Amino acid sequence: MSAAVTAGVGLPEITAELIASVGGHRVLSTEQLRTIHLPERSLRRTQQVLASLESAGLLSHVDARVAPRRLWFLSEAGADLAVDAGGLERRPKVLEPRDAAGALRAHTLAVNDAAICFVRAARERGDEFGGLSWRHEVAHPLNAGRGTRRRTLFADALLTYLQPTATSTYMHQVFLELDRATLSVDRLAAELSRYADLYRLANPDGGPMWKRSYPTFPRVLCVLAGNSREALGRRRDITLALLRQDPQVGRTPELQIYFCLLEDLEDEGPFAPIFRELHDPKHPVDWLGDPGGEEATT
Repeated sequence: MSAAVTAGVGLPEITAELIASVGGHRVLSTEQLRTIHLPERSLRRTQQVLASLESAGLLSHVDARVAPRRLWFLSEAGADLAVDAGGLERRPKVLEPRDAAGALRAHTLAVNDAAICFVRAARERGDEFGGLSWRHEVAHPLNAGRGTRRRTLFADALLTYLQPTATSTYMHQVFLELDRATLSVDRLAAELSRYADLYRLANPDGGPMWKRSYPTFPRVLCVLAGNSREALGRRRDITLALLRQDPQVGRTPELQIYFCLLEDLEDEGPFAPIFRELHDPKHPVDWLGDPGGEEATT
């Protein structure tokens, strides 16, 4: 980035990371960006920083019809910077304004809202989870070999959370699935049961395919939004019942699927006992499976 651009922004230390997170997360609202990158600054100051980046040609915005009104996405120059200085592995796609405010906007923002709950928790607890700690649409093949139709599971996001202790640092990885009550419950259950397929998929040598990417198989967090608490509670309970009847899920007892409401995640955070787990849904736990929300050490 040129010295002129850096000086105009006034916060050079966070500029590259901010640009990278916008590129990595497709579209972010002003408040989301403030929470991730400028938590000690006012909303007004955040707006000034973003306006400076837009004047420098690195960001663009669109005003949506519903809240959150102002949404930010990368320009062509911002996409170049995200790779050169922001730590992204590949150049992010540059959105058109109509795409940034289009049909997938609500789902993308909700995925980011859920992940940002972990940003807040990590900041409060001294853990590590920042603006580049989650990735969207992580692809996993569900079959191997030639001559078969390609099947792929796309996790809405993969979260990587680091929890340091006095003697070690624990890495927790989870698949995040954000459900806005747009699918029927049977389709939601069928989508989630595909994680059992992923767990059981074997390499040609017979070993688990997922071990190529993960040291342990990530648990699945299904976050529910888009309806009343009562309706989402019913949706959760019916989906859990359908999953427990699914033969493939039944053959995969190692698979962990947790459900929570986005509203609860935002209000109480992931370390509160707000989740219901597939194998013991009557007892609420935190996102690590602890019923008391205590700090996990395994």
